Amino acid sequence: MNAFDSQARTRVVFGPGSLARLRELARDLRFRRTLLVADEGMCAAGYVSRAMNLMAEAGVEAFPFHDFGVNPTSAHVETGRAFAEPLHVDSIVGLGGGSSMDCAKGINFLLTNGGRMQDYWGYAKAARPLAPMIGIPTTTGTGSEAQTYALISDAETHVKMACGDPGAAFRVALLDPELAMSQPQQVRAVAGYDAISHAIETWVTTKRNAISQMYSREAWRLLDTNFERAVTKFDDMDAIAGMQLGAYFAGVAIENSMLGATHACANPLTARYGTVHGAAIAALLPHVIRWNEPVAAARYRELHANAAARAEDLAQAAGLSSRVAPLGVAQTELPDLAAEAAKQWTGRFNPRPFDAAGAIEVYQCAY
Repeated sequence: MNAFDSQARTRVVFGPGSLARLRELARDLRFRRTLLVADEGMCAAGYVSRAMNLMAEAGVEAFPFHDFGVNPTSAHVETGRAFAEPLHVDSIVGLGGGSSMDCAKGINFLLTNGGRMQDYWGYAKAARPLAPMIGIPTTTGTGSEAQTYALISDAETHVKMACGDPGAAFRVALLDPELAMSQPQQVRAVAGYDAISHAIETWVTTKRNAISQMYSREAWRLLDTNFERAVTKFDDMDAIAGMQLGAYFAGVAIENSMLGATHACANPLTARYGTVHGAAIAALLPHVIRWNEPVAAARYRELHANAAARAEDLAQAAGLSSRVAPLGVAQTELPDLAAEAAKQWTGRFNPRPFDAAGAIEVYQCAY
């Protein structure tokens, strides 16, 4: 059994209508001037104005920032820093999907510690304390609200940088299923499938431990039970609540055990083709499971009798391809993709030793 060092840094507030508690939570954390990082979709849905009104009732002045994309880059983070610095904010709220969460963390690094996003690639490279943050996810996927890492793409190289620090943990994760009900069906599909991959990959990594396993197993139970209902029934609140909590638990599992070859192979697809992350994951996960079975078959069976087949069934239920060719990938480019996959940080935690040769095998199986 692997040794571990685990500390819960995030308070979790869960339940329909819990957004209303932002008022008391901001007050309890002594927020005064807050940067509200939320994408434009959150503005259109009215969530930004609701959050600002709640904070205003607590005596907090909030400043909304939404100039970033679905895959936040170092340039987006720098734009956010430049926007926030003259405002003298003392706190940050991330509202939206994983992009909002990661961008909020990234801005926090630069705002409190200076430099460039690339300076924080790795872990514990912040010399000064980060500002307190509240994370309010509106999608049911990344689990970023549970993690101390921000995934930020280098604006020039497009490489995804995992930038982590204990201070980058949200003080509070506010999980309100009513907000997640507004996800478009396609977002539910790709975000939810990403969460499923988190539960499965964290279950088998070489870094897994007693803490991560509790969260991986419960995340899988919630996600496997609720995913198909969530993507086929638009108004199933119970299914969305289960997905939201499952995504959070999977995020905690990542924090304690990391990920594997599925994410290592998916990231180059996003960098090279702009493939939506969850769609890339769906194209690869069943094949990585099969590739890992020589060393991890028994562990996969603890989750499901045939985990690879179940992963394919779940992708099909959501209208996602389990092959990379439909994503526009040319077979001649597989060697280059494999070389990039072999450089990805998550690959080192895969249960079967993973390198460029292994990545080629995965891509060919998925083609």
